[in-house]
Amino acid sequence: MPAVTHRLMKGNFVRLAPILLAAAALAASAGTARADDTVTLSITMKDRQFDPAELHAPAGKPIAIHVKNLNPIVTEFESSELHFEKIVPPGNEGVVYVRPQQPGRYNFYDDFHHETQGALVVQ
Repeated sequence: MPAVTHRLMKGNFVRLAPILLAAAALAASAGTARADDTVTLSITMKDRQFDPAELHAPAGKPIAIHVKNLNPIVTEFESSELHFEKIVPPGNEGVVYVRPQQPGRYNFYDDFHHETQGALVVQ
């Protein structure tokens, strides 16, 4: 590497280092706060129905939904409104993460069996 290019790269890194460190610290603290605020919900899929059919969560908090599939068939837990989908094989579990939401009713369903529907109610 030519000496001029090396000096330029080194100079740019020295100027950017404090900014990069501050960004990394901010990202780490944001991740910690998010993990502490996450609301954990559980839902079971059995006999092609959600149990419970309606989940409740507070507004403005991230949400983790643990899904357990007790059906003898594969299920795809999905919500177009909440922008998630998770394939859960029979007898297995999965987790979907939902960003903080405004108050409202958000539908979800089994994409392989559209008659299986439920909702997340955010208050």
